Amino acid sequence: MPRDIEPRLLRAFAAVADELHFTRAAARLYIAQQALSRDVRRLERQLGMELFTRTTRSVELTDAGKRLLPYALRALEAQEELLAACSDGERGRPLLVDISETVSTGGLVLAEARRAAAAVPPAGQEELEFFACYHAGLTGAAAAILGGRLDVSFGRFAGLDPAVRARLGRLPVRYEPMAVVLPEHHPLADLPEVPLDALAGESVYAAAGNDGTAEWTELARQLFAGRGIAVAPPLPPIQGREEFVRVMRKLSRPVLATGQFIEMPGAVRRPLTAPVPLSPVTMVWRRGLNHPGLELLRDAVRTLAARHGWLARPPDSWLPEEDARLMGA
Repeated sequence: MPRDIEPRLLRAFAAVADELHFTRAAARLYIAQQALSRDVRRLERQLGMELFTRTTRSVELTDAGKRLLPYALRALEAQEELLAACSDGERGRPLLVDISETVSTGGLVLAEARRAAAAVPPAGQEELEFFACYHAGLTGAAAAILGGRLDVSFGRFAGLDPAVRARLGRLPVRYEPMAVVLPEHHPLADLPEVPLDALAGESVYAAAGNDGTAEWTELARQLFAGRGIAVAPPLPPIQGREEFVRVMRKLSRPVLATGQFIEMPGAVRRPLTAPVPLSPVTMVWRRGLNHPGLELLRDAVRTLAARHGWLARPPDSWLPEEDARLMGA
């Protein structure tokens, strides 16, 4: 048994364990697949055990790999925290913040943080910069955070894999009431708000088939269960907001949304009631991240939550128990 293991080898192992696919893991680490395979084989030789069962069709963790994984993740997390503690706050680069859309809760937080950053006296410090990124969902954004391609994102924390959650810092932001976007000619479109049970018999789009938004689709399935509401089947790959709006207008299908959602011509957004379903929004970042903009974002969350009552659950609301637990309710 070796006395020292290079973090690079553990990082290669953890990426393959998460993706269960060598090509995707290599892309995530920005290395060649051959180099990734070489690192995994080297780790297996050092440990004297096989960590993966490989076939031409699949990659699976062995029992030894499953035992190693939590220890490898903790070791990598400790390394990230050590490097962050020895850094100068990563002040020389913008903070990469995924806000999904400018109209989203994340967009509101980023705007508040930018206002605060502009008010900071410039003397003796560099100007703080934020760069907005746009991922469709937290599942995909969390993978980008752990892969070093993103710093901060917002979304449903309970929908992430526990191994991923363990590597992220988090701050509850908001219980955001959910809504439904209806074609303007839909029988329910004239209502000021839509009782949830009125959607019985409908097939509602909730991003099914999009791996990057798996946490949202899973929340929709829990919400619709036992109510006679179906999650609409997956769509072909869609590129960008304009194509999404065009496809949904053509399909003329209800869309599960939040109160902060893009405008869709030819459609109306209506709050859902009886009960009021909640979308729990959490801000997440890579553990050990030491960037001066991160504290500004956390301050912005606290400011907006206090100002608008974001963390006060409305009466007659619906939220899964696991989400409520992780939001601190």
